[in-house]
Amino acid sequence: MGTLSPRTALLLAAALTGLTAPQATFGRPNFIVILADDVGWGDLGANWAETKETPHLDELAAEGTRFVDFHSAASTCSPSRASLLTGRLGARNGVTHNFAVTSVGGLPLNETTLAEVLREAGYSTGAVGKWHLGHHGHHHPSFRGFDCYFGIPYSHDMGCTDTPGYNLPPCPPCPRHGTAARVVRKDCYTEVALPLLENVTIIQQPVNLSSLAERYVEQAARFIQRASQSGRPFFLYLALAHMHVPLGVPPPLPPASGRGIYGASLSEMDGLVGRIKRIADSHGKGNTLLWFAGDNGPWAQKCELAGRLGPFVGAWQRQRGGSPAKQTTWEGGHRVPALAYWPGHIPAKRTSHALLSTLDIFPTLVSLAGAALPPNRRFDGLDVSPVLFGQSDVGHKVLLHPNSGAAGKVGEIEALRLAQYKAFYTTGGAMACDGSIGPAEHHQPPLIFNLDLDIQEQEPLDVASREYQAVLPAISRAYAQALEDIATDNVSVADYSKDPAATPCCNVQHVACRCQAPGARTAELDRRTERRGTWLCL
Repeated sequence: MGTLSPRTALLLAAALTGLTAPQATFGRPNFIVILADDVGWGDLGANWAETKETPHLDELAAEGTRFVDFHSAASTCSPSRASLLTGRLGARNGVTHNFAVTSVGGLPLNETTLAEVLREAGYSTGAVGKWHLGHHGHHHPSFRGFDCYFGIPYSHDMGCTDTPGYNLPPCPPCPRHGTAARVVRKDCYTEVALPLLENVTIIQQPVNLSSLAERYVEQAARFIQRASQSGRPFFLYLALAHMHVPLGVPPPLPPASGRGIYGASLSEMDGLVGRIKRIADSHGKGNTLLWFAGDNGPWAQKCELAGRLGPFVGAWQRQRGGSPAKQTTWEGGHRVPALAYWPGHIPAKRTSHALLSTLDIFPTLVSLAGAALPPNRRFDGLDVSPVLFGQSDVGHKVLLHPNSGAAGKVGEIEALRLAQYKAFYTTGGAMACDGSIGPAEHHQPPLIFNLDLDIQEQEPLDVASREYQAVLPAISRAYAQALEDIATDNVSVADYSKDPAATPCCNVQHVACRCQAPGARTAELDRRTERRGTWLCL
């Protein structure tokens, strides 16, 4: 008996389940990828019952599929985002750690982004929010496949503002006059104000963080509206400021929340996602795939301003000091909340245990768009369409976790997952709330945890046990094969050089690069920038 083609199998499965296969009844789908920043796995109520601030995300989970074994490709900002947009780990695409305000380079220009592939396939492409993949020259998003860009070129703690919000330690507002008025504090950017860009133009510096979330929703809605009217399918990449510090000052939550500023900010993010979902549905329910995920785990050193890990507490590391969250290869660093919603295509009320990653977004959307992957390079992501459509619950056989700042050389692969087993060749803890840092430790043979039985990563398998001896050869083979595959690939190298001249600056004559002179009417500037046209695409 002959084998069914993937398309025939997809249509048959759709007929049997009552769902519609993509492109079976209409043109190519729209895509919205929402990436939350520093969000914890336990910050989603559908994941963790103690969390009460996410009714809209929980509704999204109920109307779509929730992924409980979903991972960011790295545990810090720039590498995670580079991998999402290329489908390749930092060991291949060259982005192994964060870019700076003064960075000359960015995501290497020979790497092809998801936006470039989709635009070539006829999609309108827009990016709203945080970029952090280079802002100087052609590293800017307007030259990386996006027709439109509106947002901040890096993390919103990488510049001063007049509305500093909540951070630990607290940071002062931007200086308004000469150097005598400037306050220098550790971990605070006080010399240059945070810029807001519309395409390649700085339209506000410093950004008004109090209105930023609303501005992002407005710009996303404008892009969706215009793209829908054009008749072309669209791809919107919405990279939120939430839940990275500084947290804003949204309306207070009811007293029952009990999570203070973090809970209020989480509730604001939840409402934002709910609005984007309603906007997408208003342009044809079932036309748009919405994929929500986190870029990495919580930033634990921010204490009460950091998110919830859920059960992924990295107990082995905690006993030795440091945090097992952001910047680490412990589960709390890279296991993130993830949801997919596409009425009529993705099953509702479904929980998937497939081992998936943000790496999979690139090849999956390329496949659904009917486009082809870029040639002459290998990809770490998979086309996980069968998992999305409920036809399979099998993801990666092996998933690699790169060092992300806590221990080991950044970008190198010294932790991996094979089925339920997690192996560490290097461990270490990031800075914790109490200021402790877990020292780097190298393990040969590796530490191995059985996550099915020890989700808290508390007790590694005894090296003398039958289970350890049985799984070690498979882990060793998988690790060696992965390193060999990367070593023989077309690998890029990012330029991490710095030059103060690369700093985004609206007016070098004004203190902190302000767009207007100190003492000018900032409220009027806010009103004028908010009234700007319709966000013209390049």
